[in-house]
Amino acid sequence: MRMLVVDAFTDRPFVGNPAAVCLLDEPAEPGWMQRVAAEMKHSETAFARPIEAPDADFELRWFTPAAEVDLCGHATLATAHALFETGTAAARPIRFRTLHSGVLTVTRGHDGGLRMDFPACPTTETGPPDGLAGMLGARPLRVGRTSLGDLLVEVADEAAVRGLAPDTGALARLDVRGVIVTAAADEGREYAFVSRFFAADLLPGDHEDPVTGSAHCALGPYWGERLGRTELVGYQASARGGLVGVTLRDDRVELAGRAFTVLDGELRT
Repeated sequence: MRMLVVDAFTDRPFVGNPAAVCLLDEPAEPGWMQRVAAEMKHSETAFARPIEAPDADFELRWFTPAAEVDLCGHATLATAHALFETGTAAARPIRFRTLHSGVLTVTRGHDGGLRMDFPACPTTETGPPDGLAGMLGARPLRVGRTSLGDLLVEVADEAAVRGLAPDTGALARLDVRGVIVTAAADEGREYAFVSRFFAADLLPGDHEDPVTGSAHCALGPYWGERLGRTELVGYQASARGGLVGVTLRDDRVELAGRAFTVLDGELRT
């Protein structure tokens, strides 16, 4: 079966967030999909197959090397890009049926950019867990928990976000899916806020995700309320980095970005 590796939230190779995309012709067993994801070693491997349904065109599932997840933005963007680029999907919005996040729609613009309609993930303010400042190496200003189970931590400024060297082993002991660290952007930037995302239990290597679409489902509403805006751009300041456009629409978030295919081949298994 055909498999691609696509860099998401970028228009050039080796930047943004890479995802493997497996284009299925028929249903696959979850254990097999998990083994493929472990073999690929990307933060996410997406599996898409065509379905005949009144509300959806494809079924979509996402796996990290360790577990299946409920929502993944960059792998959805990568999958839509792969379907459009290979001609598997017609030039119209793609409707993905997911297990836990409803139907997700991705539209391709005339300029090739992709826009994804996702559920918003509101944040409820909480107190910081004991020792959080030491785990992050930065003092938290505000702390909340998102509806996806992430801890969202605002720190002083962009430099604090970029300079983070967290104790990911300590973060792994927190009862959360992942940790989003964010701050308002420095004046004069093309983006409104910066962020980084860590998930020690889900992500291989240094446990940092390069660009996290699902985190922006929380970051968009959080900074939209703080800044009084409905349209923003966020920059995820990982080593690879990437820009995510965010538009707020009631209880939905539209995420915008581009993608670039770096590998197109055959999975022989």
